[in-house]
Amino acid sequence: MGAESIDRIGLRRKPKQERSIQRLDLILAAAAKIIAEKGVSAMRMTELAIAAKVPIGSVYQYFPEKAAIVKALFDQHASAIQAKMAAMFADVRSLDQALDVICATIDWYYDSYHNDPVYLGVWMGTETDQDLLQLNIEHSGRVAGIFHDAVRRLAPDLCDEDMYARTYLFSHLIGAVIRLAAVSEEALAQRMLNEWKRVIRASLFATTVQRAA
Repeated sequence: MGAESIDRIGLRRKPKQERSIQRLDLILAAAAKIIAEKGVSAMRMTELAIAAKVPIGSVYQYFPEKAAIVKALFDQHASAIQAKMAAMFADVRSLDQALDVICATIDWYYDSYHNDPVYLGVWMGTETDQDLLQLNIEHSGRVAGIFHDAVRRLAPDLCDEDMYARTYLFSHLIGAVIRLAAVSEEALAQRMLNEWKRVIRASLFATTVQRAA
């Protein structure tokens, strides 16, 4: 991401004093509530300042524009997801177990976020902004790195460029499937998730397993 993009969606300044940190937290909490109720497109900076009970200047002190607020909230969700993925893969000892963990991760991801209006609102906000959309792609790359590191540890001879491309693809598709399921009727959502897990079990390591044999 270029410097110009970082300038428009990054924090203008990082708070260091406790009072400033609390003020930033108030702004983000108020933004999350507004996004949950109305969505990103309906949020206005003046409304946000009133909801957070801070001067409008304090909002702009940290955020150059609305997209920067969306990024801050997205980063919170992405960090939580990446930490959960890393923890779940830490003790994996075989490719079969890795498949079990990936499927369990899909269930955790859906259960954690399908009723979270803030997450859904933030995700929809990233879809309408080119710089924010890039954040989603970078997040997929970090999750793919977790998958790929597990493969490297379990079967280093099979860890090549094709496998990295596959883990990157599946990482991005997992997020897309979860978000599609999250906005679908529950019974259909569960069918889609089960179908996706069957696809993963059948194809994620198919080539590598054949090559290992």
